[in-house]
Amino acid sequence: MISENPKPQKVSGRLLALDILRGITIAGMILVNNPGSWGHMYAPLRHAEWNGLTPTDLVFPFFMFIMGISTYFSLRKYDFKFSVKSFWKILRRSVLLFLIGMAVAWFGLFLRGLNNDATFLEAVFNFDRIRLLGVIPRLALCYGVGATMALLIPRKGLPLTVVAMLVVYAIVLIFGNGFEFSDKNVLYIVDNKIIGPNHLYKETIGDISLHLDPEGLLSTFPSIAHMLIGFLCGGLIMSTRDNELRINKLFIVGVILTFSGFLLDYGIPVNKKIWSPTFVLTTCGLASSFLGLLIWIIDIKGYRRWCRFFEVFGINPLFLYCLGAVMTLLISFIRVPFGESTMSIKGIVYSEYLLPLCGDDATFASFMFAVVFLVVNWLIGLILYKKKIYIKL
Repeated sequence: MISENPKPQKVSGRLLALDILRGITIAGMILVNNPGSWGHMYAPLRHAEWNGLTPTDLVFPFFMFIMGISTYFSLRKYDFKFSVKSFWKILRRSVLLFLIGMAVAWFGLFLRGLNNDATFLEAVFNFDRIRLLGVIPRLALCYGVGATMALLIPRKGLPLTVVAMLVVYAIVLIFGNGFEFSDKNVLYIVDNKIIGPNHLYKETIGDISLHLDPEGLLSTFPSIAHMLIGFLCGGLIMSTRDNELRINKLFIVGVILTFSGFLLDYGIPVNKKIWSPTFVLTTCGLASSFLGLLIWIIDIKGYRRWCRFFEVFGINPLFLYCLGAVMTLLISFIRVPFGESTMSIKGIVYSEYLLPLCGDDATFASFMFAVVFLVVNWLIGLILYKKKIYIKL
């Protein structure tokens, strides 16, 4: 049997499809972040060098879109009204999430310092070099600001607010050399002046290296709009209990946003590293359409057995993403005796075992390392899943 439930389901309270989409994005993020060798990767598993879009460029914005939908669900209990209680919960979750991001960044620098023969104290006190922004801090900022805006701004005013944010950001990019990878780029200038190069990611394209952080401060502005689009789609989903109507609405929104993004690409390129307005429109559109497709497959047709793997990631997304980040740091920087010298655990698994097994095909071996790493994370998640342990902030 392909389906566990042969009868179509018209009405659904909790959408399994949303958990599956969340799980797919987390699995995708772990997979693309953990190749055996960064120098050997299949093209679809790389980010676009500058302008353009690859499958890898979809995973983070998809998760941002889902976060917006989940925020709508969580704020319903406050009747979408601003209060001390609702604001305190938003602030608490945002701060905790940001601190988790900082802790992972600190831990990476700590292990890197020890690996480079720094003293223990030198490795511990690395705060002058810690990256302040990144994937988790961006989620924290977008959730905190976006959720607060959703409580303060009337629902009918949110779409206009999103449009205004994207238009203003587009103007800033156009007149601030925002589409140019150089030290004249307004994003580079703002982030380096406010945050400082020691706390930014260093991007390299060709022979040029710049502290132009893909999760920089200024590019967080359109990311908040991105999250609010997900929030509005959450309202669209909850406006009807009929799944067929839900997917019709999601497909309509998805087509409009996707085509708008691709059409505007001629003047405002789709670019993840600056989170361009067309990147927001295109990825939100694709996420909306993909969610509609998953609702049709899972919640209407009842084809569910195939998605159990992703459900494990979908119910504990933040924990498993952070677990993957910590595990990759440990296996990359902790060296163990091997032969007459020492090697990292990652180096041993990749070069000494997987590479020979893959017939010395470095790219395939690198991909298989990522798959093995993903499965290890899934097995840990499976234990939590079976024990019904849900780790949330």
